[in-house]
Amino acid sequence: MRWRRTDSDHYQRRGGSGGFGIPAMAGGGAGIIGVIVLLATVLLGGGGGGGLSGFGEVLGEQEDPNAPPSEDEQFVEFLAEDTQAVWADIFTQAGEQYGYATVNTFTGQVQTGCGAATSAVGPFYCPADSQVYLDLDFFDELSARFDAPGDFAQAYVVAHEVGHHVQNLVGTSAEVRAREQAASSEEEANQWSVRLELQADCYAGVWANSVYQRGQEDPQGDVGLEEGDIDEGLAAAEAVGDDRIQEQAGMSVNPESWTHGSSDQRRQWFQRGFESGDWTRCDTFSS
Repeated sequence: MRWRRTDSDHYQRRGGSGGFGIPAMAGGGAGIIGVIVLLATVLLGGGGGGGLSGFGEVLGEQEDPNAPPSEDEQFVEFLAEDTQAVWADIFTQAGEQYGYATVNTFTGQVQTGCGAATSAVGPFYCPADSQVYLDLDFFDELSARFDAPGDFAQAYVVAHEVGHHVQNLVGTSAEVRAREQAASSEEEANQWSVRLELQADCYAGVWANSVYQRGQEDPQGDVGLEEGDIDEGLAAAEAVGDDRIQEQAGMSVNPESWTHGSSDQRRQWFQRGFESGDWTRCDTFSS
């Protein structure tokens, strides 16, 4: 992907340290990989569905806040600004005002409006403080463990979490939480969660379409897609499907327990957003 170094007021680099905490999983705050922890803890007998404590120590060194930013940090800062500039334009066209989220990178653990969280949760969005949280070590895990390398795979992760912020702004997240609480069974509640996650995948595809269009308009410009980028995004979407994760954990594939959607569903909805470039085509609730 072609991208430029960007100074963003909507990116924050946080220090971090080792230790452990209770991961933040409050209403809609579960990260794109948070389901891995949920499956490992609940389905393998590690605890109940309330608080997900007991992950053991997350090792890490205290980050020096004065150290020069790494390339990964610079890339996330670009994404924090670029993904949201696209959504600000979409909101403006709809006669609405977009409120920016802050995208944070941290090491080991972090305190959020949804509670303390560790890197074990994976990237996540906290609706209580309207912020995205990401331990950059996750990018290495995405490549090595989930076989989804590349900068656009990383971009998909950030764009998905920003998609959750969009859902929070327009009221979708609150409506889904209410329907989850009113559900007559865990399976029914999970289906609402799946639809919310798939819509965030579609929203990530809408942003990817904007990057593609800008690259077509200005092939020599600073921002645009390169060969293989969309394949990287699709591979990342597939890699974090609930069925793929259950298989990796050595469990039987159980659709009733899914909270994020299958690999095929996640790929299809990201692709729908990318091919249409239209966020109104991301209605996973009527589909």
